[in-house]
Amino acid sequence: LPTVTDENALFGMGNPLLDISAVVDKDFLDKYGLKPNDQILAEDKHKAMFDEIAKKSKVEYHAGGSTQNSVKIAQWMIQKPHKVATFFGCIGSDRFGEILKQKAEEAHVDAHYYQQTDEPTGTCAACITGDNRSLVANLAAANCYDKEKHLDLESNWDLVEKARVYYIAGFFLTVSPESILKVAKHASENNKIFGLNLSAPFISQFFKDDMMEVMPYVDILFGNETEAATFAREQGFEETGDIAAIARWAQALPKVNQRRPRTVVFTQGRDDTVATVGEKVTMFPVLDIDQNDIVDTNGAGDAFVGGFLSELVQERPLEECIRAGHYAANVIIRRAGCTFPEKPNFR
Repeated sequence: LPTVTDENALFGMGNPLLDISAVVDKDFLDKYGLKPNDQILAEDKHKAMFDEIAKKSKVEYHAGGSTQNSVKIAQWMIQKPHKVATFFGCIGSDRFGEILKQKAEEAHVDAHYYQQTDEPTGTCAACITGDNRSLVANLAAANCYDKEKHLDLESNWDLVEKARVYYIAGFFLTVSPESILKVAKHASENNKIFGLNLSAPFISQFFKDDMMEVMPYVDILFGNETEAATFAREQGFEETGDIAAIARWAQALPKVNQRRPRTVVFTQGRDDTVATVGEKVTMFPVLDIDQNDIVDTNGAGDAFVGGFLSELVQERPLEECIRAGHYAANVIIRRAGCTFPEKPNFR
């Protein structure tokens, strides 16, 4: 199958973070009040945890940040040309920032960071227990993204306009909802595709106004089963135990660009992925994997989206997008962090 991808066809914007990852025990989770499988923003009580996790014997550092992971995986799946994926986000002027730049370059992503000196580069503690991961993000610099000083600059906005597919994780709603809206409206007005991820339960709970302001522009809504249930509950939808019903309901939420019906895609770990196809809801089984082959599930959701986007930007059908998502997630969970082998073996 020939690819039909140009440079900068896929645009992502979000929180560039350096993941600090280590296997911990239940006592560690309890000490810092963490659930085994969650994503939260760091509070003062977590400050000491970052020091403690960095001192673990087998600590690993990986370039992270949900959206950055996804566009990186998409680029890896596509391979050539390089720089199909563009990424915007804010980093500090420090060693961690330089690592993120270097890693983006190695992944052939066209990253344009807004670099500032007030805050250090953001980090995310990934506390691994078995096949669970508890993520604690200290956004720091990532929280300083400035629409006027970066997104609105002509040279940067030109890159936005070059894209056909846009993807932003819900996490960025805590940073710059005005940047998300500008990109989402551009996509909608030009009949391009805008994807958003529910990202974490706390986004649906505490940033619901910002999320619902963006929702009418969302062509593809991603999330996992927990996030879907929280989103539905917070929006007053009754059947929160029925994932297919939630998908149907989310699909039918108000939408500005009527030329494209919304697609809703909910992953459920090892259970079937649920996707809306028009009014119908279809289940797509994931690839089998032996429990012993799972190294850590950190980045699995990001990888699913990355695989999905890699096919979407090549205008392939939904089934292929989901198949690629399942493939990428299956690769990622066999490795530490959101890392991947040199080449994919998808087709």
